Amino acid sequence: MSYLDRIAECNNHDPSLYRLFRVAGQRVGWLRQPFLERLRDFPHVFVIDDEAVSLNPELDNFENRSEAFDTVLRALATDGAIAGWRGEKYPVSTGFSEPPLMQMERAATPQFGVCAYGVHINGYVRLGDTIRLWIARRARDKPSYPGMLDNFVAGGQPIGISLGDNVIKELAEEADVPRGLAERAVPVGAITYSHEMPDGEAPGGLKSDVAFTYDLELPGDFEPRNSDGEIDEFYLWSLAEAMETTRETRDFKYNCALVNIDFFIRHGALNAEAEPDYLDIVKGLHG
Repeated sequence: MSYLDRIAECNNHDPSLYRLFRVAGQRVGWLRQPFLERLRDFPHVFVIDDEAVSLNPELDNFENRSEAFDTVLRALATDGAIAGWRGEKYPVSTGFSEPPLMQMERAATPQFGVCAYGVHINGYVRLGDTIRLWIARRARDKPSYPGMLDNFVAGGQPIGISLGDNVIKELAEEADVPRGLAERAVPVGAITYSHEMPDGEAPGGLKSDVAFTYDLELPGDFEPRNSDGEIDEFYLWSLAEAMETTRETRDFKYNCALVNIDFFIRHGALNAEAEPDYLDIVKGLHG
């Protein structure tokens, strides 16, 4: 296996299998045929033709779109078509800086192929000339990817909160990082991917996502503690161990492997002289 294999797993979708999803005449997502058929039960909300599925144009503002869409999603969740309801609202828009056309339940974003945003924070410690990276293990009772390895802290980007405030919130909840330390997290970029989730892989659908990445240098005596029940354990690994596990196994949740690779590149551990696939790897982080 290789770093390129990890990247390919995150960008595995076949565009020919999807139909456009439009709101207010603008593309905001993609739908696969089997799930699309479920939407025919809601003709007052969706207009379906050979090219696209569109939200009914009579739903003409943020509030009535969001309300009608939520009614549909709750019905689909009751029927088992949407699993892992979070009670967390995500914006639906044509771009991160664009005003949201409506909001929707986080758990349903993959089924509609709506771009979801998140924050991933690399927590690391400098020991002389070396770097050690904090790694989290997801709780074994989580509904998605239980027990898999994860970045130090990661979380979705809900509507109505800034990236910076979300980073501080997630650091407090997942690793008990005090605010003064959390405010030192440095924004370092973003990775993008379009991951088609195989049948049986929760929550299903298309993860067309953006992960905003942050680095947080931590004191050597800092010990993370999880408070929201989403993490079972933390490990402080050498870069060599993190690189080998990322490259040679599927122990990391698929998108967290990309965040790792980005960290290795930016800190000089993965470079063009030592890695023949370097340029393809760099390009692949922005699929």
